[in-house]
Amino acid sequence: MEKNNNTKSPFQPNGSNNRKPRIVGWLFYILMFGLCIYLFLPSDKESTQQKGISYTQFTAYIENDAVSKLVVQDDNKARATIIPEKYALVFGSNDQGSARKGEVTVMVPSVEEFSKYVDTINATRKEEGKSAIDISFEKSHDYWYLILVNILPFALLILFFVWMGRGMGSAAGGIFGIGKAKAQLFDKEKKDKVTFKDVAGLSGAKQEVEEIVSFLKNPGKYTNLGGKIPKGALLVGPPGTGKTLLAKAVAGEADVPFFSMSGSDFVEMFVGVGASRVRDLFRQAKEKAPAIIFIDEIDAIGRARGKNVMTGGNDERESTLNQLLTEMDGFGTNSGVIILAATNRADVLDAALLRAGRFDRQIHVELPDLQERKEIFLVHLAPIKLDNTVDVDFLAKQTPGFSGADIANVCNEAALIAARNNHKKVGKQDFMDAVDRIIGGLERKTKIMTPEEKRSIAYHEAGHATISWMLEHANPLVKVTIVPRGAALGAAWYLPEERQLTNKEHLLDELCSLLGGRAAEQLFLNQTSTGALNDLERATKQAYSMVAYYGMSDKLKDVSFYDSTGRYEYGFTKPYSESTAEIIDKESAAIIAEQMKRAREILTINETGHHQLAELLIEREVITSEDVERILGPRQWKSRGDSILDENAAALAAAESKKKRAPRKKKETEASNE
Repeated sequence: MEKNNNTKSPFQPNGSNNRKPRIVGWLFYILMFGLCIYLFLPSDKESTQQKGISYTQFTAYIENDAVSKLVVQDDNKARATIIPEKYALVFGSNDQGSARKGEVTVMVPSVEEFSKYVDTINATRKEEGKSAIDISFEKSHDYWYLILVNILPFALLILFFVWMGRGMGSAAGGIFGIGKAKAQLFDKEKKDKVTFKDVAGLSGAKQEVEEIVSFLKNPGKYTNLGGKIPKGALLVGPPGTGKTLLAKAVAGEADVPFFSMSGSDFVEMFVGVGASRVRDLFRQAKEKAPAIIFIDEIDAIGRARGKNVMTGGNDERESTLNQLLTEMDGFGTNSGVIILAATNRADVLDAALLRAGRFDRQIHVELPDLQERKEIFLVHLAPIKLDNTVDVDFLAKQTPGFSGADIANVCNEAALIAARNNHKKVGKQDFMDAVDRIIGGLERKTKIMTPEEKRSIAYHEAGHATISWMLEHANPLVKVTIVPRGAALGAAWYLPEERQLTNKEHLLDELCSLLGGRAAEQLFLNQTSTGALNDLERATKQAYSMVAYYGMSDKLKDVSFYDSTGRYEYGFTKPYSESTAEIIDKESAAIIAEQMKRAREILTINETGHHQLAELLIEREVITSEDVERILGPRQWKSRGDSILDENAAALAAAESKKKRAPRKKKETEASNE
């Protein structure tokens, strides 16, 4: 592979070798611009050699015997030679230097009339015994004018098209190279490359791709046993889990050329460009084989064919996909080229693309668990100045469901918050504020609320806190706040238990907890407000999911209408009848009504504790699980989330009590969604 090191690839960025043609092009444009200025702007030669005058002055010079010779052109321009003795009259000086031709020019009304006028003057001069004026006629030969009119427009038009072609396809070799792939070639000698050591967590996914890299480095280890290298691997997972980062690590570890390209780079407004770029990409990879091709967001061209009813037979995306299928595993050979692709929409990909022989492996890159989040935190905390209050285990426990990108954002936000508060180092409270900032949005301390609105929000949030504290399968409470964040006027933070399966009892308890805010408003304030919009939306979706997807209703047991293949995405019919739709509506409404009744009963039993929580919220604006336990008593059920909270509740409560909040104006405002 060393022979390829000094080869200039068309995929590499423009370097010093391309600077010389660019400089020559700019010099050409500058020369053309200067030529146009020279041709169009008047020169100084008329002031030193020729002088343009009016027709009246011209006739006066002729009648005063100052002209010795006349030259009349067919473009109505006349040129007269002045007698040297009359220089002072015409030019205002006796200078008769050789540099001055001593001529004047004028535009005559008509060549014929002017010729008659000169004949009359000559006849008069003969009668007076004077020499006649020598007059001659000639055709104009303005070659510059001919060039400007006949050649320059076409030259400028050609230059315009060349410039447009370079602009449209500069990365692909001009207008004639628009069908060339725009892939980026990663150099194995790059200093700041990413390796597997830089990828925290993802142990299973790293093992899969490390095997591919190992095969490229030592193929004999596998081929001696009769094995074949996988032709392709598809990285599948939610956004932000590290699919592209894993591909960068493969580029850093592999000692082979690595071509990277996005799925959207294949499709342009011109028909056939996508298929042409696919062919060019694989041609380049085969020339440098063994090589790796990485296509990010492959769902841009890999969607299932025949689903878009609005397009005809010349669908550019489908033709690009067909060419990709042929290149990956068609009639021709494709040895030595491995395809890596990433997507978070594997359900919409074409079945032919996912079959064995094209993508032999589907590597699932899931959200990190507790231990993997700890490893990711250690990577992102390395460049940050931390104080002794930061506990990585605590941070990993407080961020369930966070992706690697979310954790990186938490670390960055914590550093920004510490700098904003003039801290020398980043502390634990800075990280907690960063988590709150990412989950709930920016804290809006200047949000104007009336006392009635503040009381309504406090009773609403106290309803959530009370019911979640009393239910066995509800998520453990972390803290409750009525400080506006983002679009919410108040919020309750929970620590969900990390589990793979969810039972019906878990869903019902979560549903009851969601309805606790609206139930508290109806029961204790005798009102309903728009603040429960988000709760009602989530509760309705969860109830319909229990009936239509999970088969958890009494009348539709063990039936699911969930479509994991996306077949009904563009369909005009539902996979069930109208009578079944009516049953789904009734069953969902019954589940919501039952849990609303249950929430009202729990709040009625714990009315005193609920009111104490609400009044404490009005006074302090933020309460923690320690305050809830002091008022409502300890929870009867302990989970892993509760044990985590017990370890950190005291520290969290102390930090919250020390926070000073800016006073807010007491002015009436319109309530918004919670």
